[in-house]
Amino acid sequence: MTYCNPILSGFYPDPSICRVGEDFYLTTSTFAYFPGIPVFHSRDLAHWEQIGSVIDRPGQLDFDYAGVSRGLFAPTIRYHDGHFYVICTLVDKGGNFIVTAEDPAGPWSDPIWLNTPGIDPSLFFDPLDDSVWYIGTNPEPKGKAYQGECEIYVAELDLSSLTLKGDAHGILRGALRNGIWTEGPHIYRIGEWLYLVHAEGGTSINHAVCVARSKDITGPWIGSPNNPILTHRHLGKNASIINVGHADLFDDPDGNWHMVLLASRPFTDARVCPLGRETFLVPITWENEWPFVASKNGLVAWEYPALQREAPSFLNEPSCDFFQDSLPKHWLTLRQPKRPEDSAWKIHNGCLRLFTVAAGMNGAAHPAFAGRRVRHRDWTFTANMEWTPKAGESAGLVVIQNEMFQYRLEMYQIDGKGFVRIVRGVDTVITSVAWEGGGVLAVRSINLSLSFFYGKDRYSLKRLSDYIDGTILSVEHAGGFVGNVVGIFASGNGKDIDNYMDVLWAEYTGG
Repeated sequence: MTYCNPILSGFYPDPSICRVGEDFYLTTSTFAYFPGIPVFHSRDLAHWEQIGSVIDRPGQLDFDYAGVSRGLFAPTIRYHDGHFYVICTLVDKGGNFIVTAEDPAGPWSDPIWLNTPGIDPSLFFDPLDDSVWYIGTNPEPKGKAYQGECEIYVAELDLSSLTLKGDAHGILRGALRNGIWTEGPHIYRIGEWLYLVHAEGGTSINHAVCVARSKDITGPWIGSPNNPILTHRHLGKNASIINVGHADLFDDPDGNWHMVLLASRPFTDARVCPLGRETFLVPITWENEWPFVASKNGLVAWEYPALQREAPSFLNEPSCDFFQDSLPKHWLTLRQPKRPEDSAWKIHNGCLRLFTVAAGMNGAAHPAFAGRRVRHRDWTFTANMEWTPKAGESAGLVVIQNEMFQYRLEMYQIDGKGFVRIVRGVDTVITSVAWEGGGVLAVRSINLSLSFFYGKDRYSLKRLSDYIDGTILSVEHAGGFVGNVVGIFASGNGKDIDNYMDVLWAEYTGG
């Protein structure tokens, strides 16, 4: 049995992983999407099931008015003495925090905030003396000599109060001379050494994984002579896998070592990555007490041997989703209000009900939106909805990269007459036709060329337009850190209107 890369396709960046016995638990970044920080479980490294999310209830965190690529950055998950810990950064609105749980599926605690600078925090539980350490990334404290100069630092943590004690110690400023964005640090005790794995080069084409080791956590730390131990930067943007970096090491029950990391797959001649940064996995070997990627060329391969375990009983994400009791675990909304009663959507009578609130897909408030990650180069999304539009409203499908880079297939009415149109970005109308609304809308992407459809049911769909450029829905054009999400929205376009749209089902197929 083998596993195929990426092990989590689509927008699943900044992976972190821990093992408890024969069980592996993995988390990734979600930025401004809610629920935040999904938790995946596996026993064989080939099959992964989402069992919950760390940030999953209103009031637990406030990241309203965060940009799509802001919010929650780079969580780390660890297990110690019967408890799971996730430490993460809420950028712009609170900083670094810790949450805990006895069950990784949840519920997770409310955040405990740490007065620590920087981003990408991690935890290290030292089995040698039972000490607990906070590892963080901070801009060079003595003043940056150049943009992107950072320092990794450590400080001891009081586990009973989850507060820092003692002074912080700067331990590393990068593996390469004038290296930029030294970040994503994790520390492990393996044999006689402490190992520090970190990212460097920025989370794009020059991303890389580097390692150092020390006998004492405060240093001195010695970088591997083989740094970076993993990168595809020298292959350029025409490689089949790019942006390789931000890794976390772990061992399996048989004593083998592995590393999860993020990377991207560029598509078409445009070499753009609409799926964003995905989660990959590589085996690790050891030589002279240094880690090496276990492939003949030192690069990330598409396939590796998996652990020989009994096949899991769960299924992969369903292609067609119904909304019986709750939003499916693999669905996302944008941001979340502090109170449940202020939510712009709810599950009602077996439907996903979206209220036509003032917020739209172009702003930074909490819109009436729900969707799922795009996980394939070629894909189709179809939804069946019931809606009687009022003046000023719009509702329909949306493929979103961020607030400015998106396509909407939206229904609306003017003077009592219904229409459906394709809108790019904020308000650029590509085409529009008369249509009474309600029924089925669909969008299909083939080789990053989008086609949009509408009809009373899925068997009578009419093509509204095709050959629409989907390459702009990528970080290469839009910037940021996320991948594409496709879903359903409703909006009063600046006014709260007493109306709603019910979504009966939604289907995503890829490949």
